[in-house]
Amino acid sequence: MTDDATTTDNATTTESTASDDVAQKLVVTGTPGTGKTTATEQLAADTDAEIIHLNDAIREFELYSERDADRDSLVTDLDAVREHLGEWRGILESHLAHHVDADRVVVLRCEPSILEDRLRDRGDSDAKAQENAESEALDVVLSEAVENHGEGAVYEVDTTDREPSAVAAEIAAVRNGDREPGVGAVDFTGYLVG
Repeated sequence: MTDDATTTDNATTTESTASDDVAQKLVVTGTPGTGKTTATEQLAADTDAEIIHLNDAIREFELYSERDADRDSLVTDLDAVREHLGEWRGILESHLAHHVDADRVVVLRCEPSILEDRLRDRGDSDAKAQENAESEALDVVLSEAVENHGEGAVYEVDTTDREPSAVAAEIAAVRNGDREPGVGAVDFTGYLVG
């Protein structure tokens, strides 16, 4: 999976708690192109929570160890990211956000062939678009989110053919404790054999 940031990680530790109250630390993650930035920008108008675009911070504060020229991406230093964020509060958005401590984790999903088209339309190379589409079909981000936070803190949202405002409403429901956690409802493995 590629975007303009990839990861190196020495230790990922998380504590996840889901409760009926508003999540103080909400992560919105997913394969590049699933709609994280668009949905959180829609949500920004309806919430008092700070929206943190992690990929911007990685570039701005040089929270990376090197540039991977072959993949045209930065190799993110997750320890530096965690140190930079400190005791953050709000809504953290990035394809890497599930690697930090959070109360709840929203994983945005998108049908891989549509995702591949989105990525090409925004200027990604064919190879990068295909790699991300395959990652989406293999549930890479979802699997990492569940591994890091546990199923009880992860909320899968399919963005395929949905308006950003509807996705933003789903994210708000998760943040407010109005939706039950759920993983495994989305299955895109047919993309790999199709």
